[in-house]
Amino acid sequence: MIKRPIHLSHDFLAEVLDKDSIAVDATMGNGNDTVFLADLAKKVYAFDIQEQAVQKTSERLAQLGLNNVELILAGHQKVDAYVSELIRAAIFNLGYLPSADKSVITKPDTTLIAIEKILAQLEVGGRVAIMIYYGHEGGDMEKDAVLDYVQQLDQTVFTAMLYQPLNQINTPPFLVMIEKLR
Repeated sequence: MIKRPIHLSHDFLAEVLDKDSIAVDATMGNGNDTVFLADLAKKVYAFDIQEQAVQKTSERLAQLGLNNVELILAGHQKVDAYVSELIRAAIFNLGYLPSADKSVITKPDTTLIAIEKILAQLEVGGRVAIMIYYGHEGGDMEKDAVLDYVQQLDQTVFTAMLYQPLNQINTPPFLVMIEKLR
């Protein structure tokens, strides 16, 4: 069976993560990606602007006995204020927190700042997975801004790929994958 974009994002990042690596969950949400990264990386920095996300993720990590995560109640655009090491892998789930206030969404301006800062701290061979959920108010603007930004990346420094359903209705999410070449 063909992999869904979110599963491919995890496979893509798992290939480069090990117990010496630093990872960033730029959009903590319910903690699914945070837990995934924490299982593989030495240290994970997880960001969200909603207290509910931090609380849920904290509870999940405690249940699983994972203590290599720093949960940060701040926007992902502030990543460089919290992460000083080189980053091996980062993941974004753009959109809104499921089962929460759907008016609180990721925004193009802060998302692009976060992507730019993470790419600047990405080690050679490091990867960024960006899941784009855009079936909500403002989602198309963010989708277009991210795609435009990624298409402008220097191809001698980064390779970027797109993985998306072609015959699905209702704006299915898709994955943008970036790897630093040099």
